[in-house]
Amino acid sequence: MTQEANKSGWLNPEPRPDLVSRAAEFLPPGSEIRQAFIAQSAPNFLFFVVTYMTGLTMLVNKYRCVAVTKDEIYVLDSTKLSGGASPQKLLGTMPRRTKLGPGQGNWWTIELLGEKHWVHKRFFEQLAAADREAGFTA
Repeated sequence: MTQEANKSGWLNPEPRPDLVSRAAEFLPPGSEIRQAFIAQSAPNFLFFVVTYMTGLTMLVNKYRCVAVTKDEIYVLDSTKLSGGASPQKLLGTMPRRTKLGPGQGNWWTIELLGEKHWVHKRFFEQLAAADREAGFTA
């Protein structure tokens, strides 16, 4: 995976190719996905602990693939067994000027389409790159 420097010298990490290819079919033709990440929703954080330890609450959690283009943020519903990596349909869009980060700790909380979601730290670089491209500073 390569990285490109933006005008300010920050590195913009490339999104995961599998997320880009799977999400692309739900976006308008010609859309360029600049960042992509997975988010999960649950009634509260304890559900994540139970899910990761036992898997018992997996069916209660919701899994989202989020694709960011230069014009919009697309929130896609994903299959539970894929953990968010296999989008199935477009749930809605959000304004590109929506601030997503900065992520801190192991999980970062964001609001997507009016619902609380958690993003794992492995996607924090995607959140930061999306915020930089939208004009937000750290």
